[in-house]
Amino acid sequence: MTISGSSPLRIVGVHGVGYFNPGAAAEGNSEAQSALWTLHLAAGLAMPSDSIDLDFAYYAHLLATGAVTQGASEDQLGDPLARELLAQWLQALEAPRPVTQGSLTLPLRHAASWVAKRYSLDGRLTRLFIRVFFREVAAYLRAGDDEARAAARDLVASRIAEHRPRVVVAHSLGTVVAYEALHSRPDLDVELLLTMGSPLALPHAVFDRLAPRPDGTPTPLGSRPSSVARWVNIADPGDPVAIPPGLANAFNGIALDLTTPVSEAFGFHRAGNYLAAAATSATLGPYIGA
Repeated sequence: MTISGSSPLRIVGVHGVGYFNPGAAAEGNSEAQSALWTLHLAAGLAMPSDSIDLDFAYYAHLLATGAVTQGASEDQLGDPLARELLAQWLQALEAPRPVTQGSLTLPLRHAASWVAKRYSLDGRLTRLFIRVFFREVAAYLRAGDDEARAAARDLVASRIAEHRPRVVVAHSLGTVVAYEALHSRPDLDVELLLTMGSPLALPHAVFDRLAPRPDGTPTPLGSRPSSVARWVNIADPGDPVAIPPGLANAFNGIALDLTTPVSEAFGFHRAGNYLAAAATSATLGPYIGA
């Protein structure tokens, strides 16, 4: 796709897990990732990088204290909440009961080996991903009024308020933070929320912990933030984080819920592959230069 436009598309990007870099200041991390996300988006759109004005909402440092539990080995999740979330994720993946129960007490490799076998992944990389993912998700979802959660949510809302983007692009855990941030600020005016590889609908672990809490009978549903005009979701069918499939089944107001291959192997959850995907380019295309 080749698109030309007279004015850069203003975007705020909201990252997922694994972005914490203790060796650099938060602003430096934000600038570096902004440049990288811009390159991925520009590559997918087949357009110059200067056609995109992307502000990166870097919040990983706010979760760093809670994300790593002191004394935990490389083969365990020391945080009880992280172990609980892992068990709920495995249940959603329909793992055998011994694997689901074992995730609470046995070494991390017990759960990782089952996930790796099911999705044909590298066992070591799967174990590393699970350890990082659930530590950071637990750090964010610990409690509705937790200081780290409020700080991350407020930072994202502030970057949106300051940058005034037409589009918010969020990936993985970032979709949860962006969803809550946008709900907390109905005064914000965002034309498009694009979520990618989202765990928002993950029962018990994420969905039932959201603020605002999903409601309704007989089936509780989340909703598009009132500050967002249009919501599009993209998920790779093999992405074990974007479960259960069909985000629109759990949330009102999603205009388009796309299930489409993003990449092979474990690349199907990487932000760069989602950003450069054809579905992402097609979604952003109408906003370029308009």
